Formats: sequence, C-alpha cells, structure tokens
Amino acid sequence: MNSATRVLVLENDPSDDARLFGDWLSGAGVGWDVLRAHAGEPVPADLAGYGGLVVLGGPQDAYDGPDGTPGAPWFPAVRALLRVARRDRVPTLGICLGAQLIAETFGGVVEPGEAGFEIGPRLVGRRDAAERDPLFAPVPFTPDVLQWHSDDITELPPDAVLLAGSPRHAHQAFRLGDRMWAVQFHIECDLAMITDWADEDAARLADLGLDRETLLARTAAVLPDVAEVWRPFTERFGALACGRVGGTLLPVVDG
Repeated sequence: MNSATRVLVLENDPSDDARLFGDWLSGAGVGWDVLRAHAGEPVPADLAGYGGLVVLGGPQDAYDGPDGTPGAPWFPAVRALLRVARRDRVPTLGICLGAQLIAETFGGVVEPGEAGFEIGPRLVGRRDAAERDPLFAPVPFTPDVLQWHSDDITELPPDAVLLAGSPRHAHQAFRLGDRMWAVQFHIECDLAMITDWADEDAARLADLGLDRETLLARTAAVLPDVAEVWRPFTERFGALACGRVGGTLLPVVDG
C-alpha cells in the first residue's frame, strides 16, 4: 500500500485515541498515521500523501471563547485543514469534537446543550437521506452508539445533509458535499476508554445520578452491537479513502 492510500488521524486529546476505529481500519488493510496535535505536533497545511482524514474527540470547546480565543491553540489550523479537505474532496470523518469542529468551520453552531450531558450507550435514529448515503445506507434505522458530550450542534451548516438524530439531540450525524461526514457520537471507544472517562468524570457522574458500575456494565453489553454496525461503516470509509469501490461501498452521491 502506498502513502496516498493512508488515512491521517488527528488526535485532540490523549484520552480519545483511534482505538477500535484504528483497529478496524488496519483490519481492512487501510494504513493510518496519528497526528497528536495536543502534544504539539504541527497540523499540516494540506493532505498530500493521504487519502482520508479523521478528526477525533476531546474535552475542548469547538467554538471560540468570548474573547475570540479558540478552544485549543491548534484549532485554527484544524479548521483550515478541514476547508482544504472539503475543497479537494478528501474523504473526511469527524467524531464528537471532530464533528463539532466540522460544524463550526462550515457555518453551523455549537454551544452548550440545553438537554445537558449525554453519557453512555444510546440509540440514534437514521434519517431518510441516509438511504442515499455511501456510508450510512447500510446502517440500521436505530443503531447503538456511545455518547459522552455536553456541547451540542444546535445548527447544521447551511448545506449539510442530516443523516441521524435523536429526541434529545437533533443533529447526531450529517454530511457535507459527498466526501465529509460528522458524527456527534463515539464509535471508536472500547471498554477501557469508557472506564478511564468514567474515572476522570466521577464527580460529573455523581451529579447526574449515574452509577459507574451500571454504566460500565451497560457499555460492555452494547459494545458487540456497536461493532456490528460501525466496523463495516469504518471499512466503507477506509475503502472510500483508498479509492476502492467494491464490496458494500455504494456509489458516492452529491448532496
């Protein structure tokens, strides 16, 4: 496999790495490199040598502060890279914070969610437009996902196509153009990652009245169902990034 078929995975926080998503890419024969922006590794100006881009989650705010300070020093460079990815039609996926950064970059709105924190296993509902989407068409109508966020994408970018939602958070997944996807939920987590987050957020769980052991048991129980849906989704993304259109990958549609 040459470098042009590799995927660049941008990590915003060490607590949220590629984990299962990376394992699934590798299992599908897709090479990938990690860019640890949180550790000071520079965000490139373009995606030369890469067939895809993934922007992971983190605890930062996707929106700028009242004084215009970005949620992290490298976010302006991430936004610039996202613009290049969309201009050059490089397959791109944003997960949680990554999805929020995509929304903010292209005219959407992210702000503290009125529904409060959303934590743990949840269901999201696929929208009608997903039937014509190359990644979401094979996804079940109400797939299992993992959630861990308080900010919400309250307004989608003007030209976004809504692919999934939920009663508490209307904008759970969307697409821009025909090569850029965003999911508010997590598909990359394993039980160890959720356990670490639960330990780090122990006070928050207590405030929400959530029992740590119950949360972890529910997570462990749903992980096989998460993998059943989102591993093939990851493989479809990897196939698109590598220019492979065989298998279950559907023709790319304009949106």
